[in-house]
Amino acid sequence: MKLSATSPLQLLLDTLPQHGKICWIGTRPDRKKPMIPVEKVETITQKGLAGDHFSGSAGSKRQVTLIQQEHLAAIASFMGIKTVSPEMLRRNIVVSGINLLALKDKKFWAGEVLLEYTGECHPCSRMEETLGAGGYNAVRGHGGITARILNGGEIGLGDLIKID
Repeated sequence: MKLSATSPLQLLLDTLPQHGKICWIGTRPDRKKPMIPVEKVETITQKGLAGDHFSGSAGSKRQVTLIQQEHLAAIASFMGIKTVSPEMLRRNIVVSGINLLALKDKKFWAGEVLLEYTGECHPCSRMEETLGAGGYNAVRGHGGITARILNGGEIGLGDLIKID
């Protein structure tokens, strides 16, 4: 259901003064290979991250994946383990300080790169291999989001996430 631009609920949904901060970036050169942490990455408009095997097509909704740092602790708690590292969840970008679901139906900036929210990033069965029995369910609702790259450029550690 599309809300009117002036509805009270739409006004609440559009109020997002918080900015997030990029605190981890990673790419995977090949399928099932370990993530490689990087300090910065070049993004390719309508394609994906340079050096990432999942670099998609122009129509792909999963050109880049983002997850909240705050959710890593929640997933670890659900699994009864000390920590969950970004590499374990295979997301490209970890951010802190902003609720990524608040970006639904919005365009947003990651540093100098314009992204568009395209959906939630649901866990896959590999979470059972990585985290152990129950890993899939531990990540449900905490897997982050997917986005399309509308205007490419460089994303680096410390860059801000903010709505357009």
